[in-house]
Amino acid sequence: MPNPLLRFRKRFLDVLASIYLYNEHRGYTSLDRVLDAVRQRCPDDLAFIAAIEKHRADERKHYVMFRRWFELQGLMPLAVDSTCGHIDRFIFKVFGCTIDDLDTQGVIASPDAFEQLCRVIMLTEQRGMRQVDILLRNSHVRSDKVMKRIFEVVEKDEPDHWMPYAAWLDTQGRAKAKWRERWADYWIHKSLMLVKLPTLFLRRATPRMAEWPDAVTG
Repeated sequence: MPNPLLRFRKRFLDVLASIYLYNEHRGYTSLDRVLDAVRQRCPDDLAFIAAIEKHRADERKHYVMFRRWFELQGLMPLAVDSTCGHIDRFIFKVFGCTIDDLDTQGVIASPDAFEQLCRVIMLTEQRGMRQVDILLRNSHVRSDKVMKRIFEVVEKDEPDHWMPYAAWLDTQGRAKAKWRERWADYWIHKSLMLVKLPTLFLRRATPRMAEWPDAVTG
C-alpha cells in the first residue's frame, strides 16, 4: 500500500496546481480587458500600460509552468471553476457580476469604477504574494523540485503585479483600499483556504479537464 504521506502529498499538489492553473489562466485572459480599459482611459500613461502588459505576460508564463507540471505528471488538471477563483469572487463581490459580464465601457467611463478595479487587482495580487511566501515554506511544495521552482518564479514576479496599480492610485490621489474591500479580500481568501480547497481535496469524484484552457483562449 502506498505511503499515506506520499498519497496526501500527491493529492495536495494536484489540487494546489489545479487551482493555480485556473487562476493564472483567468488572470491573463482577464487582463486583456483591463489593458483595453487602461489604453482608453490613460492613453498617455505608457509606463502604466507597459506594467500591465508585463503583468499579463507573467500570468501567461505562470500558467504555462503549471501546465508543464501536469504534463510531467501525465495528468490533466482537476476541472475547477470560478468558485476557486479569488479574482472571480472579488469582482462579483465589488461589482455584482462575473468577470465576463463586467461592463468594460462602464468602468472606463466611471472614475470610481476604474479606481475600484485597480484596487481589486492590487489587493488580489498582494494576497497572492503573501500566499506564495507561505507555500514556499510548505514541506509538500518544497519536496517537489519543479513545483518549488515554479513558486520561486512566481514569488520573484509578484511585486510587479500590484505595485503599478498602487502607484497609479497614489498619483491620482485615490484610496489604496477601503475597509469593505479589505474585509471582502480576507473572507474570500479564508473561504477558499478553509472550505473550497479542503472540499476539493476530499471530493475524489471531481473530473479532470478534457482539454487545456488555452486550447480555446490562446
